[in-house]
Amino acid sequence: LGNFSGRTRSAVSVREGQGVVLMCSPPLHSPEIIYSWVFNEFPSFVAEDSRRFISQETGNLYISKVQTSDVGSYICLVKNTVTNARVLSPPTPLTLRNDGVMGEYEPKIEVHFPYTVTAARGTTVKMECFALGNPVPTISWRKVNGHNPSKARLRKSQAVLEIPNVQLEDAGMYECKAENSRGRNVFRGQLQVYTYPHWVEKLNDTQLDSGDQLRWECKATGKPRPTYRWLKNGAPFWPQSRIEMVNGVLMIHSVNVSDAGMYQCLAENKYGTIYASAELKILASAPTFPLNQMRKTIIITKGQEVIIECKPQASPKPTITWKKGDKALRESKRITILPHGSLRILNASKSDEGRYSCQGVNVFGSAEIIASVSVKEPTRIELTPKKIELTVGESIVLSCKALHDNTLDVTFYWTLNGQPIDFEKEGGHFESIKAQASSADLMIRNILLMHAGRYGCRVQTAADTVSDETELLVRGPPGPPGIVIVEEITDTTATLSWSPGADNHSPISLYNLQARSPFSLGWQTVKTVPDVISGDMESAMAVELNPWVEYEFRVVATNKIGTGDPSAPSRVIRTNEAVPKTPPANVSGRSGRRHELVIAWEPVSEEFQSGEGFGYIVAFRPNGTRGWKEKMVTSSDASKFIYRDESVPPLTPFEVKVGVYNNKGDGPFSPVVVICSAEGEPTAAPIDVKATSLSVSEILVAWKHIKESLGRPQGFEVGYWKDMEQEEAAEKVKTAGNESSILLTGLEGNTLYHLTVRAYNAAGYGPPSTAVRAATKKSPPSQAPSNIMWIQDGSHVSLGWEPVRPLANESDVMGYKVLFRQEGQSNSQVIETQKTSAVVLLPDVGVYIIEVCAVSEGGDGTASPQIRVPSFSGGKVTSAQSTLHVLSTSSSSVTLLLALMVPSASW
Repeated sequence: LGNFSGRTRSAVSVREGQGVVLMCSPPLHSPEIIYSWVFNEFPSFVAEDSRRFISQETGNLYISKVQTSDVGSYICLVKNTVTNARVLSPPTPLTLRNDGVMGEYEPKIEVHFPYTVTAARGTTVKMECFALGNPVPTISWRKVNGHNPSKARLRKSQAVLEIPNVQLEDAGMYECKAENSRGRNVFRGQLQVYTYPHWVEKLNDTQLDSGDQLRWECKATGKPRPTYRWLKNGAPFWPQSRIEMVNGVLMIHSVNVSDAGMYQCLAENKYGTIYASAELKILASAPTFPLNQMRKTIIITKGQEVIIECKPQASPKPTITWKKGDKALRESKRITILPHGSLRILNASKSDEGRYSCQGVNVFGSAEIIASVSVKEPTRIELTPKKIELTVGESIVLSCKALHDNTLDVTFYWTLNGQPIDFEKEGGHFESIKAQASSADLMIRNILLMHAGRYGCRVQTAADTVSDETELLVRGPPGPPGIVIVEEITDTTATLSWSPGADNHSPISLYNLQARSPFSLGWQTVKTVPDVISGDMESAMAVELNPWVEYEFRVVATNKIGTGDPSAPSRVIRTNEAVPKTPPANVSGRSGRRHELVIAWEPVSEEFQSGEGFGYIVAFRPNGTRGWKEKMVTSSDASKFIYRDESVPPLTPFEVKVGVYNNKGDGPFSPVVVICSAEGEPTAAPIDVKATSLSVSEILVAWKHIKESLGRPQGFEVGYWKDMEQEEAAEKVKTAGNESSILLTGLEGNTLYHLTVRAYNAAGYGPPSTAVRAATKKSPPSQAPSNIMWIQDGSHVSLGWEPVRPLANESDVMGYKVLFRQEGQSNSQVIETQKTSAVVLLPDVGVYIIEVCAVSEGGDGTASPQIRVPSFSGGKVTSAQSTLHVLSTSSSSVTLLLALMVPSASW
């Protein structure tokens, strides 16, 4: 984009009301530029309207009627559409003359489109037309001898006619008319739409034999119509003696090697050129035969047709000659040489056996093939039985026998409906049995419906292939019926229709209708009208359905063979709403607080609620009165209602019934039952409360309770707390019934506890008893019996140990326990003694585990280490076997223990 000339532009002076054209005179540029005008100073741009127009063809600013507001300085601004670079022209002043106002005058078209506008198809055409005049002219457009294209748009106050995606039918004469009250002016121009050449038919690479004729044709469309030229190997190609070129058609007669090369067809008009290319190859070679034709043996049967191929590859095409043996073959009605060189023999006989040779010859050489023909007797086949009808689960054997030429081997193939049977994938239903060389059997076991069809046996020899078929029809339970359609629905019925499924060759005897809902355990048979749906029916009504329940339906067909698969489920439908018919069950009373009547029932399942807005009506009245009180319970899941009245004494009998309702109305009530109001909480405290310490961690609490007419206790609660604690910190233990004692466990040893007892029921707690006190026992001795010594005499074991001396905070020793058990058992036998010795009898053979512990009022002390003693019950023990055993002892203590032990005759 160049720069404007820096020369100062002269002022333009016009009268008010006169038209004016301000010249832009753009600089050199490439490619297109966009024009705009600045008024006085940048960036104040001139706005285009019906009075002012900037031509994008000339760049000039046109003002049809100058006003005083137009006076000022005008600058032309141009912008490169690619680089967006912009340059400004020197300003052009516009002034008004002072010699009067311009009068009215007719329009003068100052800018217009060319007399001939050319445009490529698919582009956008813009045609300009603007006029000077006073008053300001109005611009209008029309297509002469036609209508304006519907896609055409008017821009810039109708000064520009824009036609997007212009097509050939948009071409024609267009008229621009400028008109005001003083007159009008018209301009006409021709729009011509052209198209670039476009291929309709191109060339293809071609391969010809020497001497053949080449014909190539290329076709192209375009406006103007394209002309054609040809190139060969990039150079112009002209008609010659063997070469013709007419309207895109190239013909070369009797081609030779010199004609080979790369050819191009050019289609061109004044707007463009297109190319199509193809290669021509010329073949020239002596005859040759494929290896699979060189030498072969052909075996056929009498009466067959045979074709012996002779198709040598050669260029030019060779001359074909046939011989049988050493003699030239003579053609006849039965023996003919086909146009491509092969030999065909019809209705073959033994006389056609022999050696045949075919020779191909051209100018470059020759080649020969040989074939031997052998004619055999035709093969025949018999497949039995011919037509079979079976029931699902049965079995059958098909037998296939072949009569054939003894010199030929036969192979048997089995098919079902034309497809080979895959014996490995058929689940053991099919087995092929080769009985003899000329026969085979097909065993079909446990037949299914899918096994019905045409069974074929195909026998193949080297000479021919023959086949036979038999039809197997399988009867079975019906197939699934067609889609189930819900025709009509009420609150308890649904009218259904369906199309019958396949009867599988046994007529359908009856249909069974099944339904499924969110409340059923799978599919259930429903009652119908008619009660029995015969096999010729295709509709029925399901009855005794529950209102306002979603159902799916399906149909199952039955015939003499059995019941088939069900149909696909119908769409889900909901029965209509109805008044509920099922009242709640098991209406009864529940425990409550004083002055309460608690009424309970089993909620009605959603299946039986029959509609939206389901709830309960609770009706009750004191026994012996007439009027019912009714209360609404709006929750469908509710199972209890509590009526509270301070004036109702405890255990007052009421007659109670519970009904149901929904948006459709009120349903029935349950049977009337008698329920008593809640009894009061216990009013008397337990008496004679006693607390007895049993061990270091246990206290037994006992009490008595005065029977009351009201406020019968359900159980008792014992509270206990340590002497140094507050009663509020008491731990609590409850009894489950009318027990009169409880054993507290898990207490701390040697600790004083305070205890109270109070009764409770559903109405609440009664008053507590007077607190009593009890202290747990001291802890049992922590020291285990030590220095245990024992002597075994057969099954008797004499034990002795040192006495246990408790600590100051431990219970006194009251005696000892000797625990013994056979190894491997969990239950121990116990011997109690107040001495520090004992004799244990081990009755059975085996190893015994023995432990000793001290006994005190605080419980059992720590047990001694375990002693393992073997028992030899019933045997004699010699003095050599009587041995003194000491566990963790010293020599000084042995003498003491010997004196304490029970005397024994053996030592």
